[in-house]
Parts: sequence; C-alpha cells; structure tokens
Amino acid sequence: EYHAIYERSKDGWWAYFPDLPGCTTFGTSRAEVERRRADLRELFVDPVDDKGRSPPEPVTQLVRRDERKLLPPR
Repeated sequence: EYHAIYERSKDGWWAYFPDLPGCTTFGTSRAEVERRRADLRELFVDPVDDKGRSPPEPVTQLVRRDERKLLPPR
C-alpha cells in the first residue's frame, strides 16, 4: 500500500507519496486533497511506463503517533 503524507500550509493542504517521486497534489481543503490524491495515485500506480517498468514497490511504513512504533506493511 502506498501511504500519503498530508501537510497543511498557509494556502491549503498538500499530499504526497514518499514512494512515488513527483506524485503530489494540492487543495484548499483536506477533503479536496483526499479526492485528488485518490485520482493521482491511480495515474502513478496503475500504468507501466514506456520502457515496460512498473511503479516502485512501496517501502514507507506507517507510524502511529500515539504508539510510536512501526506497523507492519499490509
């Protein structure tokens, strides 16, 4: 699973996927970014490039702030 990182700025919200370089989106609200993120992820993950290569395997692990421990990839 590819995890998205959300960041709030003074102008709105950003989301990016650390395992998919260049895969970022912006919106004025978190809900808008979440809708765009779902579409953007499909554009980056589903296609195979012109040389027949698939996207990289996800390696980023999710850390819960309250538990401070790594969760195993699903």
